[in-house]
Amino acid sequence: MRKRTGFFYFSAVILFIVWTTVASANEIVIGYTGPLSGPAAEYGLDCLNGVDMAINEINASGGVLIRGKRHSFRLEKRDDGIKPDVAAAYAKELRKDHKAIAIFNPVYGTMTALMKMNEERRNEFLVMGYTSVPTAAETGNKLTIILTMPFTIYVKYMSDIAWNNGWRKCAMVATAGPYGEAWRKVFGGAWLQKGGTITLDKPANYYTKTDFAGPLAEALATNPDFLLIGGPSGTTALIIEQARAKGFEGGFVLIDQAKLDAIRNVMEKPLNMEGAIGVAMFESIEYPVTQTFLNNYTAQYKRGVTWECVVHYTSMHALAKAIAAAGSADDVRAIRAAFPSAFPMLGDKYPMEVYGIQSNGRLISTPVIQTMRYARFSQTNLYVWWANTQKEFDAVQKMTKGTIPLIWYKMN
Repeated sequence: MRKRTGFFYFSAVILFIVWTTVASANEIVIGYTGPLSGPAAEYGLDCLNGVDMAINEINASGGVLIRGKRHSFRLEKRDDGIKPDVAAAYAKELRKDHKAIAIFNPVYGTMTALMKMNEERRNEFLVMGYTSVPTAAETGNKLTIILTMPFTIYVKYMSDIAWNNGWRKCAMVATAGPYGEAWRKVFGGAWLQKGGTITLDKPANYYTKTDFAGPLAEALATNPDFLLIGGPSGTTALIIEQARAKGFEGGFVLIDQAKLDAIRNVMEKPLNMEGAIGVAMFESIEYPVTQTFLNNYTAQYKRGVTWECVVHYTSMHALAKAIAAAGSADDVRAIRAAFPSAFPMLGDKYPMEVYGIQSNGRLISTPVIQTMRYARFSQTNLYVWWANTQKEFDAVQKMTKGTIPLIWYKMN
């Protein structure tokens, strides 16, 4: 009797090992590296939550079907401290030890470290990069997906609004680092071309600092009409409050990493945002699923919705659709080639609309801009920047599920 009991126990163990091996064989690992501690933690967490929420939904609905077999997703997260060498080391670990086929990263300076290694033969993985730096899509990397539009579009729209407000003198106190440097260079050039004045260019590190007294004192001493500011939304809120505490009564142009809704969520006095021009609040976009997404996200994560979670949620769904279309859970190049079949993704099913993907890997979506004037947020403007003809613009108008009129704004 003891022998038979031992035999059954041994058999159960073997069956369990076989079952778990099969289960893991049908599991697709998605990696994430980004800031999950320090002043930029809120930004990184919002990005991570978006991926996590999408994965949970996809798995709950049965995963993805690949050649008749169901595959689920598993998310592996790493806090890289916004250090390129740490991000690269984590990426190697995620690919080698966990067979991650895609790694999300939301900071340009660390994303580029991943792009230097993700095309290595037999160790390929997709970089799902959340950056608006224009050059990120111009490297020739064939395994990188850029999740948002180039910030040059925001520079064009925001500088026009600022100029029409009668502002002429700008002090730039935007974030340090490659992303902030690129923003300041492009915005400064555009502002001078309009005939405006740059009174100061004093970058500050929004990723590691919380006290901006020094750069603000220098900026405000130049008597600017507005400040160009921004980095992660949490520290951007701090610099707005600190500027108001010093008596600044002018306006703000927020670089696109800083989001109005995320800033409002953490500010002690949201009215300090008066005169701000920035990326519109998510709740102002009237898609059929907007309210449902708001309710579901806040219920699950006990925090407000930001564009970071929205973009990463939608992009994870796009990745899942590309995997299913490719018919492979591990052929990274086939998955990249299948990405165009994922689109359009519209507002009846997703919290943001993605109309396609450019040949360089950048997803096509509408920039959304809002301002606060007289203690009220303006109507949101959604711009179609990629349409070259009236026919192309009309096609987008027919496609959208939103109720806010689209604006055709030619970049050239």
